[in-house]
Amino acid sequence: MKNNKAVYHLAFWLLAYIFWIFIFRNSTLVLTHSITIQFCYLIFIAGNYYYNSFFTVPYLLNKKRYLLFGIFFFTGILLGALLRVPVSFLISKYLFRVNTAAFNPYSVFFDSFINILFWVVIILALKLIIEKRNSQRYIEKIEREKAENELNFLKAQFNPHFLFNSINSIYAHINKSNKTARDMLLVFSEMLRYQLYECNVERIELDREINYIRNYISLQKSRIDERITVSFCVDGSNGNIQIAPLILITFIENAFKYVGFNEAKKNVIEIKLQCENGFLRFSIYNTKDLFVNPAEKSSGLGIANVKRRLELLYPDKHLLAIKETETDYSITLECLTF
Repeated sequence: MKNNKAVYHLAFWLLAYIFWIFIFRNSTLVLTHSITIQFCYLIFIAGNYYYNSFFTVPYLLNKKRYLLFGIFFFTGILLGALLRVPVSFLISKYLFRVNTAAFNPYSVFFDSFINILFWVVIILALKLIIEKRNSQRYIEKIEREKAENELNFLKAQFNPHFLFNSINSIYAHINKSNKTARDMLLVFSEMLRYQLYECNVERIELDREINYIRNYISLQKSRIDERITVSFCVDGSNGNIQIAPLILITFIENAFKYVGFNEAKKNVIEIKLQCENGFLRFSIYNTKDLFVNPAEKSSGLGIANVKRRLELLYPDKHLLAIKETETDYSITLECLTF
């Protein structure tokens, strides 16, 4: 993208240079003189453009510091016009080799000031108009996506409600002697309630998220080989810490999905959560099944989505490290929760 942007800028200035040479060429000057004179203008106009583009506009105009913007803007034009006077004199004397006795610095300064001011204003105005149009298009796109997401969310709510009600019906028909099945269904119902009614917020108490993780682990332990050791250790959790809901569960799901049993070694899933003064450290380690059905291989979308969520929710406040070998998989997430 940066390379393309540089090419666009070079192409623009090249076209502007050619335009100035042939449109504003003085009939009394030879072509080489016009090329040199317009090149000097190009340097000062481009310099002022980038000075305003990278400094005065973003740091002064966009922040509504209009007086300072005006002062710095005209100061840049003034300096450009002043610098062009000695440059013009040196070119006339040593490059064109003309008599400089009639050289009028005041006239050169005035012409330079007007020309630089005119073209910088025109080019800068075009840039701002284009940016405004692109910004408006981006805002409209975001608004459309937001509306679509809200609609999709409303549509998605129907299925969990239906499923939640179905679970209650199934629970009522399970034989009371089958305590394990009834308990599992209750745990699943509580997890569903958490996702449906409690996760529609930006931040949630860490203790509630931990309870959801415990329920998930409880369900998964009944599915995997009982010889696989699963541990979940929490240190320092308290009600004052809040995190984005369901930000950790994808890593845990991934561990349970790919943990395998190998009689030649210890098979484990180790999950640790440490909290202290708004700093959260989450780590998970699991041994891997040496053979994974290609059809069951992860697409990586779950982990990619979590990475994107972390970038949006905790910019410059988190560090995620993922390490994978043929026999094990580990993830460490360090995050400032405030």
